[in-house]
Amino acid sequence: MTQVIEQPSQDLRINGVLARLEAIIDAENAAIGSDPRFDLKQSNALKSRCLYDMTVLFRTINPADLDDQQKNLLGTVKAKLDLNHLKVRAHMEAVRGIADMIKETVTASEADGTYSADQFRAYDLT
Repeated sequence: MTQVIEQPSQDLRINGVLARLEAIIDAENAAIGSDPRFDLKQSNALKSRCLYDMTVLFRTINPADLDDQQKNLLGTVKAKLDLNHLKVRAHMEAVRGIADMIKETVTASEADGTYSADQFRAYDLT
């Protein structure tokens, strides 16, 4: 009779959530800056869900109890998250910069050399 050694269900859940998170991060890292149609909001929601699932799992699991494969995967995911953080921050700074340029352009185009409403508010005309 052959004895089947089953992997505990928590191991499967850890492997599953780490694999999902890694796939989401890989897709987001590849798309940021190269795919203008990429839905960053949706990707962030999926990433947040995986991080939440990890938080719930690690309430009952000591990370020191993970096997070597899981520890390596956790390290890989952390490194990818660090890169993702840098890419998202750079993307948001670029978006902010473009928005500021558009705002300045609109403000300059609306100025016709006369007084603006803000200049009138500086004085009490009553």
